[in-house]
Amino acid sequence: MVQIKDMTQTENGATPAASVEEIQKGWNDLTLRVSQLEAERTALEQENKSLRFMLERAVEYRQKSHNELVLLLTGLVSKLPINDIGVIVSKLVEHNSAVSETCAALIKGKADSALPQPMILKALEQTKRDLTAALKPEVEELIKLDTPLENELLESLVGQPDIFFTPAFVRASRCFMKGQVPRERIVRQFGEESLVLFNDMTTDPNRNPRPRPEEIVLTFKPDFETLLQQNSSLPADKRAGLAALYQKLQRSKAATDEARLQRNVFQRLSFLIELLHYYENQNTESPEVTFAQRLPVLIEQLVVGGTEQLDEKLIEQAETLLGFIVHNDHRLMVLYNIGKGGGIGKTLKYVMLLRTEEIPDLNQVITDFIKRLIPQQNAPSPDSLASFVRLVHPDIQPRVVRVIMSTDRLRKEEAEALGKAVAEKLGIKELEIAKAEPSVPPETERQLAWEKIKDMISSRADPGSVAAAVRARLHAKYDADEIRQSWITLTEADPISLIRVFCQLPYLTDGSTDSVARAVMETYVTRLMHEKYASTYQKVMNSLRTMFQANASSPTLLNFMALVRWVDPAAANKLSADIGMVPAPA
Repeated sequence: MVQIKDMTQTENGATPAASVEEIQKGWNDLTLRVSQLEAERTALEQENKSLRFMLERAVEYRQKSHNELVLLLTGLVSKLPINDIGVIVSKLVEHNSAVSETCAALIKGKADSALPQPMILKALEQTKRDLTAALKPEVEELIKLDTPLENELLESLVGQPDIFFTPAFVRASRCFMKGQVPRERIVRQFGEESLVLFNDMTTDPNRNPRPRPEEIVLTFKPDFETLLQQNSSLPADKRAGLAALYQKLQRSKAATDEARLQRNVFQRLSFLIELLHYYENQNTESPEVTFAQRLPVLIEQLVVGGTEQLDEKLIEQAETLLGFIVHNDHRLMVLYNIGKGGGIGKTLKYVMLLRTEEIPDLNQVITDFIKRLIPQQNAPSPDSLASFVRLVHPDIQPRVVRVIMSTDRLRKEEAEALGKAVAEKLGIKELEIAKAEPSVPPETERQLAWEKIKDMISSRADPGSVAAAVRARLHAKYDADEIRQSWITLTEADPISLIRVFCQLPYLTDGSTDSVARAVMETYVTRLMHEKYASTYQKVMNSLRTMFQANASSPTLLNFMALVRWVDPAAANKLSADIGMVPAPA
């Protein structure tokens, strides 16, 4: 054991200490190596600082450039005529925020400041705040009018607008508009014993024998007041409450200004809540449902309200509501879908369009407006016409008067006299009417001119008048496009109208032949015989064959065939053979 212990001490013994000479000899090498390491460490630190500075510059530049790109894209997207702009812009901004946070995390751990918000999102957020702020005054006014709706239910809309879409509120709203009350409200407020005073409007033995209790709506019985006096089982306070509710319903159903005001306020409130709900739920709500179905009906009910007159004050209220809509395309969608049922609502559509600044097809809207106001061959009085024209924008009124003076619904003299009378009623001078001539592109002007001729054909105007209108247009604009458009207009009519207009085309009122008639008719016959218009040829040939079988000496048939032979004998021979007038040539 002693031997093993000595061996262990020898093997693990401490290294002998270096001598002073050895230390002095290696000191210089050690000092040199330490200085070299210090220099390398300083160089690495400087290099790391340079690399970090370059990385920060690159990330910062990337962050700013990406932010500018997203803002540019949102500006371009917001101008597109699409319905889901808000969703696209929100996704772009969300993506931009994620990129900025990632870039900041690479350097500082978090973003320094909030990113700039696109203008469309700023407008959307401001609109939401404005809609929320506008709810409270409408609710307070509706409560002040003492409507049959429960005050607690209305007050809850200020803090929670989505309650408007719950089944209970939807039922209460429908009952308010129809003069009914929900059964659940009567049971809750007055008890089951009060149901004997009401008629059940929901339960039907055949169609709906077992409705759910919360879906049943009631109406007061016709002799409610007598039954209420005879019913002694109800406490006095409940009988007073039922009598008060009955009076409220009677006032809301009556055709009075008070009842109309209640409905107008409720429709304004509905508009605000519908629009706010869409902006809060753009990812799930369809813009077509909101702007093409729900809001147009509310606007029409607000302004028209069962009358046949338009009130400018109510139109201004509707315009205030439309001002809450952020995108112009959505506003136009609402306006274009007003008046689907016809009547005064359709007139309201054109009036509100002509009060709007940005209308893509102003000339067509004015033309349709005048067609709406002036029935075919039946001139209204200048007073009634001026009452509607006065509602449109003052800058557009001279143009409307000019269209009245040139309308084809009346004879030229009557139209001019009516337009001047309306201008006098509106206080419009002749100089203003002269300046109202709109500058339209040639293609649009051509389309409008031939649309008038097409209307003449569809309204069964005299073939001579239609032929005169075609000649007048071709003399004013004689080129290949006009001739082609005239042929298309005639082919879109029924074949007998084409035949009759063709027969009247070369003859002027004084009995002479029109100078361009032969060239135009030759073009028509060439097109008629071309295989491209085989369907048109078949229709014309069938009509001519029917004429021939009914009366071989028909003046229209003989005149048509003579004119075709005048411009193209070969085409006349083929037509004659197909009709059966003469044997086919060998």
